[in-house]
Amino acid sequence: MADSGDSTLGRREFVQGAAAGAALVAAAPGIVMAASQGDKKAVLAQIPKMHAENIKRLQDWIALPSIAAQNLNFPQGPEYMAKLAQAAGFTGVKIIPTSGKPGVFGKIDAGARTTVGVYFMYDVKHFLPEEWSSPPLEARLVEKPGLGTVCMGRGAVNQKGPENSFLSALMAFKTAGKKLPVNLVLVCEGEEEIASPHFREIVMHPEVLPELKKCVGIFIPEAGQDRDGGVEVSLGAKGVVELELVSSGEKWGRGPAKDVHSSLEAQVDSPTWHLVQALHTLVEKDGHTPAVAGFFDKVRPLTAAQKQMIQEHAAKTSESTVKQVLGVRHWVHDANWQDSLELLVSKPTINIEGLVAGYTGPGGKTVLPHRAVAKIDMRLVPDMTATDTLAKLKAHLAAQGYPDIEVNMSGGYNPTETDPNSKLIKVQLATYKKLGIDPQLWPRSAGSWPGCVFTEAPVSLAAGHYGLGHGTGAHAPDEYYLIESTNPKIQGLDGAIASFVEFLYALA
Repeated sequence: MADSGDSTLGRREFVQGAAAGAALVAAAPGIVMAASQGDKKAVLAQIPKMHAENIKRLQDWIALPSIAAQNLNFPQGPEYMAKLAQAAGFTGVKIIPTSGKPGVFGKIDAGARTTVGVYFMYDVKHFLPEEWSSPPLEARLVEKPGLGTVCMGRGAVNQKGPENSFLSALMAFKTAGKKLPVNLVLVCEGEEEIASPHFREIVMHPEVLPELKKCVGIFIPEAGQDRDGGVEVSLGAKGVVELELVSSGEKWGRGPAKDVHSSLEAQVDSPTWHLVQALHTLVEKDGHTPAVAGFFDKVRPLTAAQKQMIQEHAAKTSESTVKQVLGVRHWVHDANWQDSLELLVSKPTINIEGLVAGYTGPGGKTVLPHRAVAKIDMRLVPDMTATDTLAKLKAHLAAQGYPDIEVNMSGGYNPTETDPNSKLIKVQLATYKKLGIDPQLWPRSAGSWPGCVFTEAPVSLAAGHYGLGHGTGAHAPDEYYLIESTNPKIQGLDGAIASFVEFLYALA
């Protein structure tokens, strides 16, 4: 949690104080600074001057959504990402082709002793404009009570807002005419929102992999502060398998081969009911616990240290606030706050994202559909793997009498883990503390990102998230990223940018 009262700085105070070389810019113990404090002051001094252009860059980027699931804005999306990287100072920027959507790669050789990797995604989740209070591609500046001015739009926090803030930090170096204290390797993908089915091709590219092997670690820029100003430093993330289960009259050999009149339900089998019955076998009677045979066989229990992290987080975090933000009244099985957090971190899940069959428009349409689809995601914890979990799901359906149900995996990857004693994590913790934040170590995020491609062989890097600032609404209507903070505990745009400058110097 952030320090309360006068010990927490506002955005302008944060930037100006850092530029003045106050306590915020002091090096953490054991960290060797790669450039003079004067260089850092000059860089930080540029940030308030670039405020308007940094906002506009974010707004312009939000106006160009790349949505892999809809094949929207390709090749425009990767081409735009490449231009942003070049403008921020990356050299040798290349669009890396894959079997799916392309990636983007670039590097900055500052002649430094330390090289750091940076992961970007340039794609966003799709959206329904009618669900938003502000047009999702206009990126309007909107007032939010208790927070200040936010930029509202699809991708604002996931991930264009934090990524733009990192790019803005690099542009502050350029404007100040100062070299970066570290070398950078940038790896971007355009399929994160469909579970990164081709990301490994980008990382294993013969020009990319050797550069990544030079890195001490890789991080994702994030808006890491919650509504109370606190920050979690995650030591990993759950893996994921995204797939569709398809029931059809054609594959089943029963039911219609095309939609027919619903009156025929009396004499014709329903592929939709067939799918519903198959779905029912995937969970126990509680409607929650996975019932797939062998699903929990490889689940590694939480360690005592991980349970301690959760206990400390539960004690410092308001359960009522979290419930209010999520719009829930009860945790599953009426678990208490701490137990619910342990489940969030440690339990693998099978979730129905959506069900589609027949007519879904206004009013009714009396048909018996010939095809039904369930969109599923499964979240995985160590030591589960995407390949093994998918195989178990297929075997389960066949054993339960549903071998005809198509299982079409669209993407997925294994869980991610990083050693808390790695340089990357230690520097994150030290930098947050120097910026007036008391960070909380967290065993793993319940969400997913393809970090396993970095943490597993042959890359074998520490991987994590870093960044001050705030935003929320990922995958939901009214997604936003904080620009002008009225809450002294939370940094707005300028403070978020400054936090990346501090982190790069600390990594050096």
